[in-house]
Order: sequence, then C-alpha cells, then structure tokens
Amino acid sequence: MNYNDYEWILDRSRRRVREVSLDKKRFLFDSIDWRDRLICVLGARGTGKTTLLLQHIKTDFSENPDAALYASLDNLWFKTHALEDLAETHYKNGGSHLFLDEIHYLKDWQLILKNMYDDFPGLHIVYSGSSLLKIDTESGDLSRRQIIYHLPGLSFREYLDFENVLQTEAVSLQHLLENHVTLANAFAEKTKVLHFFNQYLAKGYYPFYKEVYAGYELRMQQMINQILESDYPSTESISYATVQKIKKMLYILAQSCPQTPNMQELYRELETDRNQGLRMLYILEKADLLSLLSSKDISLTNMARPDKVYCDNTNIMFSLTENINTGTKRETFFLNQLRAAGYAVRYPRQGDFLVNDKYLFEVGGRRKSFDQIKDIADSYLAIDDVEVGRGNKIPLWLFGFLY
Repeated sequence: MNYNDYEWILDRSRRRVREVSLDKKRFLFDSIDWRDRLICVLGARGTGKTTLLLQHIKTDFSENPDAALYASLDNLWFKTHALEDLAETHYKNGGSHLFLDEIHYLKDWQLILKNMYDDFPGLHIVYSGSSLLKIDTESGDLSRRQIIYHLPGLSFREYLDFENVLQTEAVSLQHLLENHVTLANAFAEKTKVLHFFNQYLAKGYYPFYKEVYAGYELRMQQMINQILESDYPSTESISYATVQKIKKMLYILAQSCPQTPNMQELYRELETDRNQGLRMLYILEKADLLSLLSSKDISLTNMARPDKVYCDNTNIMFSLTENINTGTKRETFFLNQLRAAGYAVRYPRQGDFLVNDKYLFEVGGRRKSFDQIKDIADSYLAIDDVEVGRGNKIPLWLFGFLY
C-alpha cells in the first residue's frame, strides 16, 4: 500500500479519537478484557459501539497514539483499498492494534480476519458489527480465536448517569429482590426517579438522544430504515421486496404488541408463507427491533410461533406508534432490561414473565394484586408509579439497574 494512502486513513483515525469525549462511558467499557488478540463487539445500530472503540484508543494509547488505528468499513476508501493491505502497512509501521467498525460491510470478513490474525501475530484486532452479523461458530475459524461481547442500549441506571443525576453500580437480580426497599429508598432520596423514568421510556435507550432533541423520533425511524435497508442486506443476500415486507411486518406488529396477531392473516397481508413469515419475524428480533417471548427456546434454526411479540424497547414503541398502551410499555421495559442484563426470560403458564426458570413476575400499576400468582413460590410484582415497594412488590423502575 502507498504510504500516502495509509497516512490518509491514519489521519482520519487520529481526528476521530481526538474528538471523542471521555465524559461518559458505557458499562461494557470496563467489562472487556482488551488484552485479547481478537475481540468482537456486537450490537444494534445506535448503541454506542463506535464511541466505545474510540474511547478505548484515547484512554489506553495516549502515549503512543499511532500504535492504534481506527477504520470504519463503510468508508468509501475501502472500495479501492484492501483491509489486508492496510493491516500489513500498519503492522510494518509499528502498529499493534487495529480497530475495525461496521465489519459487516466487508465481503468475506471472517476469512480476512482469520488470515490477518494468523499472518500478524503481534497485531490485536477489535471489530464491531451489527447484531444481525452471521458468525460461523461451527467452522472454528474465528470461534476458537475470538471473544464476543454484546452491547445493548442504555439501561435506566446508565441513563441517570448520562443525565448527571445519579451514579451508582449495577446490581444483580438476586440482590435487587432481597434488598429492593433499601435500594429504592437510597436512589429515590437523591432524585425524582419517576420523572426521569418516564423520560427514559420515551427518549433514553439510545445514547444518541444526547445529540438530538425534537428530532429524536425521526432519528429513530432513520436508524430502523438503515438497519433493514443497509445493515441487513450487507449480512446476507436478500431482495428489495423482502426488505419492504420485513419493514411492513415491523410496523404492523408495533401497533398490536404484545398480543400476537393472527399470524395467518399477517402472512396473507404480507403476501408470504408461514416459513418466510417466521423467518422475517426472527430477523426483526435478531436486529434488536422486536423481542419474542416464548415458553421454550426458539431461534432462526428452530422457528416456532412465539407466545407474545414485543418491541425490543420502549423507544421503538414511541417512534412507531402514537397510541402507547401503558401496560405494554411497562412489560416492554421489564423484558428489555432483564434480557439486556443477560437473564433468560420465558412465557409462563401463570403471570407475565418467568426469569431464569425460577422467578415469576407480574407487571402492572400501583393497584396490581397478587391474585394470579399468590400461591407460587418466588413470585413478585413489578409495580409502576411507585418510588419504593414493600414485601414482594418491587418498583418497576428499579429493574433498570441490572446493568
């Protein structure tokens, strides 16, 4: 590679690192073991993956900034330059770390990363990609070499930190269940937690809320379009007509969540069959746009009709529909925060959610009763519109402190 070409991309890397703020960092920043030679950070668009990479470079390479190079694979520069050549030039010029954003825009990216990993034994590679990214875990080419991390949107706890309202560590679910009164009292004494909770539900899940104001819903819709029209087609071959059907499915389901609509009727409206319709449904979940709730494990390779369909998070609800059902909003928040924190959530025979096959939850307002689950062990109510709970009645907002 011509050294001037390398300088061009290096100069843009320096600029991006120089301009990134270190004021607020996502929870994953301190969870990643950056010493590993091959690290993958997956997540939906807008969750802060790029900022995460740039902040790490600025923090850990201040004494030797050119040892680390950042590049985004959606840059037109890569239309005429090969990533392998960039890695070799960087390596020969003393580079030790390569940070690659939007890897899903690179054709044959898994093979290229494997070759770079093997050919440059002193080079550390960190790459980010869409949650839609297909990682071949069966071939072993990358699976035995890399560590994978997932970055969801902001938790309610992180949102309060980003708003400079409250700074506190995340808590485990077990600790929350056993100490929720003490925790809620401590947090509620420091801020008007319900006021900020309602703000978060509408405009607080994606870190870019700090960059836009009245145009947040528009930015959300643009992000959704980019995920389905650009990110998804970059991960697999798909027709324009299918993309349009997936978008239509998302908008239809967003109006009726969480009740699962008549699927046959939905398939007819989309002019598709059951198999293709289910596949589109699970693509929307993999894209972190929908969240499917079932009584058993299901996936793209084991597809079945889910028991309930939710938007992935409440911000998506607010951006796609004008009529927000209060009960749906509460359940969507609870499901999102538990799953983002790494807990397994299923659809139970009784109640709303079964967590880790042990804890049963009903979600509702302050007048919600235990009638449906009163005789079941490890059962709890997640109650909205209260600052502090009692007994097995826990404030809904407190479940936003799990990560």
